[in-house]
Amino acid sequence: MTVTEQQTPYDLVGVGIGPFNLSLAALSDGVPGLRTLFLDSKPAFSWHPGLLMEGTVLQVPFLADLVTMADPTSPWSYLNYLRSHDRMFPFFFSERFHIPRREYDHYCRWVAEHLPSCRFDAEVTSVEWDDAAGAFAVVHRSAGNGGTTRVLARQVVLGVGTQPVVPEPLRPLLTEQHTGRVLHSADYRTHRARLAGTDDVTVIGAGQSGAEVALDLLRHQDGKGEGGPYVRWLARTPAFAPMEYSKLGLEHFTPDYIRYFRSLPEHERERLVDEQWQLYKGVSEETLADIHDELYERTIGGTEPRAALHPGVEIVDAAAEDGGYRLICRHAPQSATFDIRTSAVVMATGYAARRPAFLDTLADLVDWDDRGRYQVDGDYRVALDPRLDGSLYVQNAEMHTHGVGAPDLTLGAWRAATILNAVAARTVLRVPERAAWTTFGAPQQSASEIAPAGGVWRTPAQEGRRAEAGTPR
Repeated sequence: MTVTEQQTPYDLVGVGIGPFNLSLAALSDGVPGLRTLFLDSKPAFSWHPGLLMEGTVLQVPFLADLVTMADPTSPWSYLNYLRSHDRMFPFFFSERFHIPRREYDHYCRWVAEHLPSCRFDAEVTSVEWDDAAGAFAVVHRSAGNGGTTRVLARQVVLGVGTQPVVPEPLRPLLTEQHTGRVLHSADYRTHRARLAGTDDVTVIGAGQSGAEVALDLLRHQDGKGEGGPYVRWLARTPAFAPMEYSKLGLEHFTPDYIRYFRSLPEHERERLVDEQWQLYKGVSEETLADIHDELYERTIGGTEPRAALHPGVEIVDAAAEDGGYRLICRHAPQSATFDIRTSAVVMATGYAARRPAFLDTLADLVDWDDRGRYQVDGDYRVALDPRLDGSLYVQNAEMHTHGVGAPDLTLGAWRAATILNAVAARTVLRVPERAAWTTFGAPQQSASEIAPAGGVWRTPAQEGRRAEAGTPR
């Protein structure tokens, strides 16, 4: 095998080109004195293709594009994308704040195709430390021409994304025999037509993806109680709950909250992530309303709905049976067990960070925590063996250290700007020190401050004036 070697190190090599590393590529484009390269094994940019159904929208405002929250003057903004495609007036008249998911995918593809630092059909096979070069050696190969290339990088950022989570009882059914009938929602669009013609489909998972799949299947019913699949929606959560979208609630997706979260002990961070599921696993109110409206329409005149919604339910076992599937379910609050028979199963059971195989060559130099996860600092730098001069960064693999904002697009540009400043060892883009009205944690006090029983902080001078006026303390 012939390996092409490039000896001049890049300042930064990014592995994976999803929205987060694409944001970093866009923000670093044109930065003087900075050489960057971003690699991805796919033939072109693609973002959750299995869920790009018509009518689905991004769950964050269009300002949370690749660059605007860090640099609104960037040529890679969503607004400039609209201008480049002569869509500014239609967008203006549509009065959209949340844009179609399909258009966000097209916008990202437009950016990726125009950035010279982005290279597709480049599967990274190993990342290791080269002592002689004092840099990381990143090896990647092309499926197109079979060539292998080795490049050097002073710093590496991992943006490899997450992988679908499959409940343990259903894993034995993910075989070729059951393709198109038992699948993760990540592949829903591929098998959508087949599922729409199935007698009975069970959707598992109470998040946005589960809601969108359930809604799409309901819309394939003909409204007469005959055509289309019977739709069953199961979830472990105690309710099909709306995503937290209040203005103050959204302040959990700010740098302020990240700093607070990072200050907490590990057991408190773990507890908070579990408790805050509605911040990142809930469903938009609009989607829940659409589901309700579909069910309302289908029950006009006393018709029984060809659908069932079951929260508080988990799958404890599953098996193929009589051309379909038998799911053993448990309703936790009632400690009740029951069976479901269905023709197909769609698991909208989320995604989890993964440790890529190409990192095995570097694994001994990473300082993993006691659960085998990255230890990540405030600049998103991974703890490594101190003998290494280079830095390894991660994007969307740090919920355990940075909180629920890790997978959220709202913080994508800010995080990328933070990494860019660390990589460049200077302030390339200014990031805000304060972004929230909420004070997370106890208020900071100086030695001269007094905290009375009422909980209002006063200086000694203020306290003295109250005493002179005879005001009760």
